[in-house]
Amino acid sequence: MTFRDYMEAVLYHPQHGYYSTRAAAMTRVGDYVTSPEVHPIFGALVATQIWQMWSLMGQPPRFDVVELGGGRGSLARDILEWARNEPPFAEAVRYRIVERSAALAEEQGRTLGGMTSNVQWSHTLPSQIDGCVLSNEFFDALPVHRIKRDGERLLEVYVTFADGRFVETLHEPSTPAIPSYFEELDALPGDGCIAEANVDAVLMMRDIAQVLGRGYVLTFDYGYEATELYAPWRRDGTLRCFYRQSISSDPYQRVGMQDMTASVDFTTLKRVGTGAGLSMLGFSDQSSFLVQMGIGDGIASVSRERPGDMEEYFARRNVVLDLIDPARLGRVKVLLQGKQSRDASLRGFSNDG
Repeated sequence: MTFRDYMEAVLYHPQHGYYSTRAAAMTRVGDYVTSPEVHPIFGALVATQIWQMWSLMGQPPRFDVVELGGGRGSLARDILEWARNEPPFAEAVRYRIVERSAALAEEQGRTLGGMTSNVQWSHTLPSQIDGCVLSNEFFDALPVHRIKRDGERLLEVYVTFADGRFVETLHEPSTPAIPSYFEELDALPGDGCIAEANVDAVLMMRDIAQVLGRGYVLTFDYGYEATELYAPWRRDGTLRCFYRQSISSDPYQRVGMQDMTASVDFTTLKRVGTGAGLSMLGFSDQSSFLVQMGIGDGIASVSRERPGDMEEYFARRNVVLDLIDPARLGRVKVLLQGKQSRDASLRGFSNDG
């Protein structure tokens, strides 16, 4: 099978896949930490940005928020909790989580508790969206084709099982979508380099553009522009495995028990979105986005509201540093696209260079 199909099976198999059996992993005691798990302030600031989108669209009586892959449900919970402070907005929001893992959907329901009446679940995108398509570390978890450049040829990595272990072999690409992927970029990985082609991300972005009638696409994810992602010095690609907060590059150990991700090619996401009818509205990193959204205000307010409370000051400061550290979560990229939506500068992108 192709590596893409192998990765699909070990992550998403309904009984034995990682996301079916490791629903509690995305915590500080699990395999990795996502921004919504650090503190509710992340979800509150994302909600503030979505509220501004709703306002720019004329405050319609119905506003869809469609989250792709809801993790443990923390982001949905914090967005809906913040919305309670703005009753007209809360009444307009129709929240849907697109989640293919039954185990994670159950975990999300437990996290949301009494707010589940405001949430719907589905395995696929709805047929019509007017509002915001939101994702946090979704695209980097899609299964990827792995390829190796051999001169002017591209060979694909296939996986077989022999003598009690998984073995990689190289063959011609399984689909013309792989050479097309790099032809559209007008770029190739360095000769002899292993790289990833996220064809599933291309298909998903096209689907999003097709069903989005009016609104925005807000994407948080780890990744790079293509020139950096496929630079000749990147010999082994970006595939990484996570197990109990340790990182490895071996996808054939702890099968079904470790997560696998590959950095997102944001050049392709932008290009595909534009070609499918989405406008490019902003591109930044999480550190800049959260600063523009006012994440530092919570620290400053301590000295005003609770003078002398140094314990609370440093607690809030540590949360902010966790989320904006450019060596960690702060390096997550933030992409804003839209359709039939005002291109007025949204707050999180007001300093977008």
